[in-house]
Amino acid sequence: MSILIKNGTIVTMNARREIVRGDLLIEEDRISQIGEISGAQASELIDARNKLVIPGLIQSHIHLCQVLFRGMADDLELLDWLKLRIWPLESSHDAESLYYSALLGCSELLRGGITSVIDMATVRHSSSVFEAVRLAGIRYLGGKCLMDHGTGVPPEMIDTSEAALNESLELISKWHGQENGRINYAFCPRFAVSCSDQLLREVSKLSQQYNIAVHTHASENRSEVELVKKERGLPNVKYLDSLGLCNEKLILAHCIHLDQEEINILAASRTNIVHCPSANLKLASGIAPIPPLLELGSSISLGSDGAPCNNNLSMFMEMRLGALIHKPFHGPISMPAPLVFEMATLGGARAMGREDEIGSLEIGKKADLAIVDLDNWHNRPLGAASVYTQLVYQAQAADVYATIVNGRLLMLNGQILSMDAEEVKQQSEVSLKRVRSRAGLL
Repeated sequence: MSILIKNGTIVTMNARREIVRGDLLIEEDRISQIGEISGAQASELIDARNKLVIPGLIQSHIHLCQVLFRGMADDLELLDWLKLRIWPLESSHDAESLYYSALLGCSELLRGGITSVIDMATVRHSSSVFEAVRLAGIRYLGGKCLMDHGTGVPPEMIDTSEAALNESLELISKWHGQENGRINYAFCPRFAVSCSDQLLREVSKLSQQYNIAVHTHASENRSEVELVKKERGLPNVKYLDSLGLCNEKLILAHCIHLDQEEINILAASRTNIVHCPSANLKLASGIAPIPPLLELGSSISLGSDGAPCNNNLSMFMEMRLGALIHKPFHGPISMPAPLVFEMATLGGARAMGREDEIGSLEIGKKADLAIVDLDNWHNRPLGAASVYTQLVYQAQAADVYATIVNGRLLMLNGQILSMDAEEVKQQSEVSLKRVRSRAGLL
């Protein structure tokens, strides 16, 4: 399989941040040429005139299991949002409803130029998510949600720590490294509130033993922070660090309510921080101290979190909002567009531990990319703005013309090519009725 993209403006995100006007050739799953290419024979030809060719956007924190519940948990703070809506709904999933929830999410993500996700599944039926991402073709890092502790949690959402970890190890054996390395596993303890000290200590050990990432939440909500202090004697980040979890394998979503010592710990430990501006505003959680973290050299990426606390999964929305919300507090140049676009590409690649393979368009790297069509009113005049301004402040998910993952064309001109989109829509509606009935939320 080969794809030749002609006449595009290629936003490489290489070390020199080169913008190349020309062509890009994909052979098998890799980028083989960039520049003026003549005489190449390709099985697919895409004309990218008046279009930007960009590294695939990386959604660094999402819950594909929750896409089915979009719009069903509005106007609540985090702990009520979980206890009153999300946990009852997640506990009511069956294998088929979870499968279609994940496919529904993947369809939206691919339509919006997202080529990679860092996900947290729910407690049961985790194989359904892996089956879905295998079909969808998206690059995936994630795993079973680990929960063995907490009050107000449905019984179906609680495991013993032994059972949770044993199932995780079985899933690692089955899925880690599958699809030519496109699918990989991460340990996913939900957060300190729902995980025992024993479970988190074992996750820390197993992460090092198996060289596998850990994806979790911390310091999202003031009530959550106070609960962790009360139960564990330390605020979130200090507590996780005391367990040996704060390191380059940790992917930590939110990080809003931090003291200076915690900010220093995150930077020094090279913990990967995921900024989720839309979800943090919608749940009234607050605004993460991203500029101070960046000043200390922290690696930051972007995520939309779950559909019920955001309502859409657009990385263009997260880039724009992530750039804007800090300016009133830190100044107009605190979050410039090139930096924010880096967070959505290379930042996500670092969080996944794949910066040597994805996040930029360079010869030899994986062919994960998107093509953005600028021929819309909100992008004109075409010559007035830098490509980063166009991408961060102007472009929308609907402007994405094509999405390619691992050298495979998955979306073209609005059409999802890797699955039956109509079936996904229909079965999602059927599945939601079943889950809502089971949860008593009709």
